[in-house]
Amino acid sequence: MNDAAPVSLHDELVERLRELIVESELEPGARVPERELCERFSVSRTPLREALKVLASEGLLELLPRRGARVARLTAADLDEMFPVMGTLEALAGELACARITEAEMAEVRALHYQMVLHATRGELPEYFRLNQRIHEAIMAAARNPTLARLYRGLAGRVRRARYLANMSKARWDQAVAEHEAILAALEARDGAALGRVLEAHLRNKCETVKESFLAKPDKEPGHESP
Repeated sequence: MNDAAPVSLHDELVERLRELIVESELEPGARVPERELCERFSVSRTPLREALKVLASEGLLELLPRRGARVARLTAADLDEMFPVMGTLEALAGELACARITEAEMAEVRALHYQMVLHATRGELPEYFRLNQRIHEAIMAAARNPTLARLYRGLAGRVRRARYLANMSKARWDQAVAEHEAILAALEARDGAALGRVLEAHLRNKCETVKESFLAKPDKEPGHESP
């Protein structure tokens, strides 16, 4: 029996638009083509604009008075501001999850991990990345702390974009998979202190990878490279 709550049309629209931004189909600095998106997702302007407001609250979009919305850019300063906070939140979530995760939840994380590794070996970035994100979200859910989850969601959009950029490098894929092996091992051992340290280091390494891309291309946000 699946106890998961059904996904609303609003939530589905928000998630699909979020993916377009995270995966750079909607590029940084670009205006959001509302008419095209309404046709693409078979929705009217009202639900689309409600979804855009959610993404603006996450820092992924900038709402322009009487001029629609624009995709926000990431800067090196944004990374320095966001990642230490996100690392602390994920470390705390890991510690709590080790104390509270159920066997069923542990089995789900384990299954997600092995599916993620399979996509990594195939070089399938979007599929790999979505499962990677689901693992982090599953750990946060297992922490069972609504206040922590709310703070996490407030930063998750922009950090998710930076995480995607970090995985453009094949070398970073290999490093991230190794880190996820350590995440899984600590969670299975219910070692909260170890998991907290690994999660914090995992975020710190991603931050450094994206910042290196900024230094290499200081005039614009890092773009796609073949993994």
